[in-house]
Amino acid sequence: MFGSNRTPSSRPCPSSRRQGPSTRSRAGGVVVVAVMGVLVVGCGVMSKPDAVQLNPKAVAGASSSAAPQYFQISPGSGTTGASTANGIAVSALQGAKIANVTVKTAGDAVTGSLNSAGTSWHSTWALDTNQAYTVTATGTDSSGHPVTATSSFHTMTPSSSFGTEIFEGSGATYGVGMPIMLTFNEPITNKAAVERALQVTTSKPVIGAWYWDGTEAVDFRPRDYWPADTTVTLTAHLNGVDGGNGRYGTHTLTQTFDIGQSVISVANTASHQAQVWVGGQLTYTWPISSGKTTTPTPNGTYLTVQKGNPVRMIGGTKGTPGYYNELVNWAVRFTFSGDYYHSAPWSVVNQGVSNVSHGCVNLAPEDAETYYNLAVPGDPITITGSAKAGDWDNGWTEWFLTWQQFLHGSATGMAVEAGPQGSTFVSPSAVAADTGTVPLATSGSGNYLAA
Repeated sequence: MFGSNRTPSSRPCPSSRRQGPSTRSRAGGVVVVAVMGVLVVGCGVMSKPDAVQLNPKAVAGASSSAAPQYFQISPGSGTTGASTANGIAVSALQGAKIANVTVKTAGDAVTGSLNSAGTSWHSTWALDTNQAYTVTATGTDSSGHPVTATSSFHTMTPSSSFGTEIFEGSGATYGVGMPIMLTFNEPITNKAAVERALQVTTSKPVIGAWYWDGTEAVDFRPRDYWPADTTVTLTAHLNGVDGGNGRYGTHTLTQTFDIGQSVISVANTASHQAQVWVGGQLTYTWPISSGKTTTPTPNGTYLTVQKGNPVRMIGGTKGTPGYYNELVNWAVRFTFSGDYYHSAPWSVVNQGVSNVSHGCVNLAPEDAETYYNLAVPGDPITITGSAKAGDWDNGWTEWFLTWQQFLHGSATGMAVEAGPQGSTFVSPSAVAADTGTVPLATSGSGNYLAA
């Protein structure tokens, strides 16, 4: 079985977690994150050039305040309660050049970038909360003499924090439609700051975006389906990020999972057929029976959520017409309200001819078993030809949206280009044109609307 049984508009519950409850639970491996800041700016103590280059008497007679400063480090040495959100900044003064900046801390490793002129360096991510840092900057003065500056400081301690959970389990395998799903245990109002702290590393190049589903959930979806056999790592650098309302992250979340083979299915309720593509090739065409007129199967591009063999299905009111209580074999779920691909030996005579189910897609036992054995969470299933429209969040419905609609859900308004070196935010107009085709590479526009 994968996933979890969920009621409509709920999320699967995580199988494990390290911290904090979640208002939107999802099954899978869990990592927790929480987040805090106050700005204090100062200058580090600056070293003098090599003693052999100076007049010893002048050096001996000069006060420390009169000594030339070549690098300015912020936060300054001795600072307590330093801002986490502003990171570390090093600037060169008086014609000096920065050659290298190192940061020692017991917390998360600090990376940064130096500008091409060698005059400015800044850390990449927010600093950890309640953590000590020692920054050492080395380089040369305007005459080429070696100079060094250091700053030791301590960051702020948050009075309030937020936690985060990721749906995907460590080392687990998912289908090509699987979004990265994060859930927060507190409302996030500073969405852009949180979004900018999320880094996606992929073994194959991917273009995608983040989408906020309310204030307590954000999902990453590729523009087109993931390339098959891709390894994905999320690193949420949320420690020290201000999520709004005085709540800060206090942990960094990291999780790695895999995208497996491409398994894509399209079930047409009007023609009573389901087609399944495996590895980009049309591999199966099966007769089906879907929801009857009173209980139609809803249109939409969904993702497989969970499976079980058998699954007990109960519907209607006991003692009234239409009530059922059945054990069903080879069942793969795609909506939270209880729609499945499953074995239905009782409707084989209707499969390929008419729709008689309570909303599920009925398959012959051997076909249902074949699909069951292929399915992992996140495999796309598109239902088409129905008189009923799909409902947002009744399942993993990220692929109801076109790429442009998905982009509108980003707090930054930016696309994400991910690859083996990590991810960067870019203007949507700067990414390469989309060549993905329906149904093998992406979902169709308006796929959830009634026929």
